[in-house]
Formats: sequence, C-alpha cells, structure tokens
Amino acid sequence: MDIYILDLLVIGLLLLLVTLGSGWISRWPLSYAQIYLLVGILLGPYGFNLIQLRPGAEFLERVTEFVVIVSVFSCGNKMNRPLNLRAWNSTVRLIAFLMPISIFAIAAVGHWILGLSWGVAILLGAILAPTDPVLASDVQLTDVKDKDELRFGLTSEGGLNDALAFPFVYFGLHWLENDNWQSWVGKWVAVDIIWAIAAGIVMGIVVPKAVVWIDHYLQRYREIDEILEDFVALSTILLTYSLTEVVNGYGFLAVFVAGIVVQRSYRHDPEKQRSQFEFTEQIEKLLEVGTILLLGSLLLVEPMRRFASDGLLVAGLLLFVIRPVGVWISTIGTRFPPQKRLLLGWFGIRGVGSLYYLSYALGERLQGDLGERIAWITYITIVISVILHGISSTPLMNWYERRTKRRRKNVNLATRPEES
Repeated sequence: MDIYILDLLVIGLLLLLVTLGSGWISRWPLSYAQIYLLVGILLGPYGFNLIQLRPGAEFLERVTEFVVIVSVFSCGNKMNRPLNLRAWNSTVRLIAFLMPISIFAIAAVGHWILGLSWGVAILLGAILAPTDPVLASDVQLTDVKDKDELRFGLTSEGGLNDALAFPFVYFGLHWLENDNWQSWVGKWVAVDIIWAIAAGIVMGIVVPKAVVWIDHYLQRYREIDEILEDFVALSTILLTYSLTEVVNGYGFLAVFVAGIVVQRSYRHDPEKQRSQFEFTEQIEKLLEVGTILLLGSLLLVEPMRRFASDGLLVAGLLLFVIRPVGVWISTIGTRFPPQKRLLLGWFGIRGVGSLYYLSYALGERLQGDLGERIAWITYITIVISVILHGISSTPLMNWYERRTKRRRKNVNLATRPEES
C-alpha cells in the first residue's frame, strides 16, 4: 500500500483519538504535544518508517513560519487590556528584561562553556530564548474575557518575543559573517531594530483596519456567506504578514498587533469576535499536529547521542536556572506573589518558534558541522521542554486555579462585613 495513504490513515486516527479522548487527556499530566511527538517518533525511521521525508531548512522554515504567524495572531486576539504601560507591566518586563537576559545568558553558556564564537553563541541564544505561542495553550488565556495576570503575561510574552527575537537573530548572523561588528552595528540598529519594529507596528495597525473597514462597508450592501466569514481572519493574517515583509518590517510583530486591532474592531459584535477566535485556534491546533509529528520523525539516535551533553547542558541551564532567575530579576518591584513568579519562571516552553528561527538561520549562514551542532542542541532542548512542561502544566495550572479561587473567596468573605 502507498505510504502516503498510510500516513493519512494514521493522522486521521490520531486526530479522531485526541478529539474524542480530549475529556480524559485534559485530566492527565500529559499534553497533546507529547502525544504528537511520540506518534511522530513511531512514524519515523525507528518506528514504522511511514514518514520518510527528511525536510530541508527551507521546507521547515516555511511550515513553522505559517504555524507561528497564526499563533501570534491568536495571542494578539486574546489581548483584553487597555493599551497603557501599567496594564501591560508584566509583558514589558518579560520582553524588555527577561528576553535579553535569556539571550545573553545562553550566549555566555555557548561561548564560555561550549566554545562557540560570540556570533554563533548569540544566534543560539536568539533561537532558544523565545517562548512558544503554539505549545503553551494550556497556560495561556482561554478567551478574551480571561483577566488572569499569569495567563496574560505568558500569552503576551509568547506572542511578542517570537517577533522581537528577530533583531538578535540578525545580530548573530551579521557577526557570523563579519567579526568586525563595529562596521555593521549602526546599520543593524537603524534597519533591524528601528525600521523593522516601527514598520511592523504600523502595518499591524493599518492593514487590519483596512480589512475591517472593507468588511463593514461591503456588509452594508450584502452580508458575507456565513460559512466563509471566518476566512476574513485568515486573510487578515496573510495580508498583514506579507505586506509587512514586503517593506522589510517584522511580520510576526505586525500579525500580533493585527490580532489586537481585529479583536478591538469587533468588540461590538461578540459573536463574530468569538467565531474568529475559535477559527484561528482550530487552525493553530491542526498545524501543531503536523509540526510536532514532523519533529518527532526527524529525531535520530546517533546525532542526539553525539550532541547529548551540549543539549542537556543548555536545556538544563535554560529551563532550571536562566529562565527562573531571569523572571525573578525581571519582576523585582512588582506585586507578583512568589508562587506566580515561580510559575512564570517555569512555563518558558520552547517549541515551534525556536524551530522557525533555527531553520531560518540554517537557510542563511549557519551551515556545516556548526549548523548541525546548533540544530541538535535546539531539537534536544525542545524535546525536553515538550516532555517536562507537558507533564507539569496540567497539575500546576490546576493547583494555581484552585489557589486563585480560594484567595478570591477569602477576599470576598473579608469584604462582606464592610459592605454591610
């Protein structure tokens, strides 16, 4: 029988099982990503060998790119705060302080312990520093009405740092090409920071506003087919991303901003708002299946064993030292209780975003034995993150929800005498 047909059969069965069994799976200390990863390994060369594709960097880049743009739009679509620094305090701290701390701490490990050049070490930091908006759905906001600060911080961080890690990726690639950083750092600041970020923000506002205006204008004369209406969200994602990339802005940033703009534009129409939210979530979940299955099929014993010491060192320090300590430093002066800071420190999930930046770097100047080394450090880190965070996310978030409800109940009881 054709292997392609068998692949479709297995994927169809997998989707059916995780869908029908979602009520049981949600109670286990297990994530969907772990299931997809395990099935991907079973479908790969060490299992039934049904996935025989060994994709190149460009194929992986395009697949992961599309997954990330849908995911960051979904993150932006969940943002329910007024646009001021006080409301976004946790996000500002996680992006402005934690991400640079993470990048340079990983780079320091890469340079001083693994013996990488500074350019490659910073590139490794930029690849691994962003948290993942795809695999972190269990710890993110569940809908636009969710006001929880922990979930808001993790969701906004996942949506923004996948965009704002790009300047550091370019910094590492420039350094890899030319050790004399003084000769290009000015251009990097002007083009890769100021222009690209500004263009991303502007396009993230202009394009979705134009789409929403056209949508509202045309529906005065004739309503859109209800079945096709949700495709407005997908068209907004694609138009925003592509037009931003045309003007050399950061498409990920633009799409995240577009998610916020679209959510606010349809605030008067909660039914449409919810419909678009659910539509993008479904696309995101479907793309997650394919990407993690592909990652599982890519895993090979020999290179994982060869680069195990590097991968375990980086993953261990990142997940257990760099991220928790970075969060603690970044949240100094806030009113975050210790348990919330600990959870923020732990839920730094790595996944599809890191795969995208890796494949992008491999398609540029990161090649040969050095590229293979960085690739397997990244794969090992992602696999460890998928396993550890997948096991811990459900029980920890259940504990957090119980604690939050108990605290709210105590506050309500304490305020009742005053009200009377």
